[in-house]
Amino acid sequence: MQLILIRHGETLWNKEGRIQGISDVELSTVGIEQARLLALSLKDHPIKAIHTSPLKRALKTAEIINEFHRKEIHTHQDLMEMDQGDFEGVSFKKLIACEKDFLNKWITDPVSVQMPNGESLTQLQERAWRAMESIINKEENALVVAHNFTIAAIICRIKSINLNEFLNACVGNASKTIVSFQKDGIFIEAFNDRSHLPQDIKSSG
Repeated sequence: MQLILIRHGETLWNKEGRIQGISDVELSTVGIEQARLLALSLKDHPIKAIHTSPLKRALKTAEIINEFHRKEIHTHQDLMEMDQGDFEGVSFKKLIACEKDFLNKWITDPVSVQMPNGESLTQLQERAWRAMESIINKEENALVVAHNFTIAAIICRIKSINLNEFLNACVGNASKTIVSFQKDGIFIEAFNDRSHLPQDIKSSG
């Protein structure tokens, strides 16, 4: 069985360097093109089911990919991005200028941090894994469209990586990470693969 973990395409907030979390931001023009190229790279892949976060940027990415597969799209609230609380919509520049102590703790000991009026990484991982268990238990090749921190938390759980190392599991817009479940273990066949994107539309958001 294979799981293909997809991060949605670029949004305007990605381009502007703003924190979006659970804010329901749509794909940008670039994000739609990224999703189209991603879809082309997956058009011959044997996908039996498609699952997604309900947020517009993930759902639209899933819909574009599904144009080649014509499967029912299943939405899961638990696959939404981490709730960033008071930081939703704030620019990274402002955060760096005003929240240096918080950011230092986030970088050095992220598990100990909870977003003000938002979630912690542990809470994110617990709910995301609820969705993943239901998907994995179906034992079918599935595509899962979600978000950067959500995917990182899932990868940490799959590979038994401490959440304090989650930044090493973060992925780019319109990337695919392929996880293979075999009798002798679980293997990451591809991580943060963006080879389907030309350099000029590989946003950093």
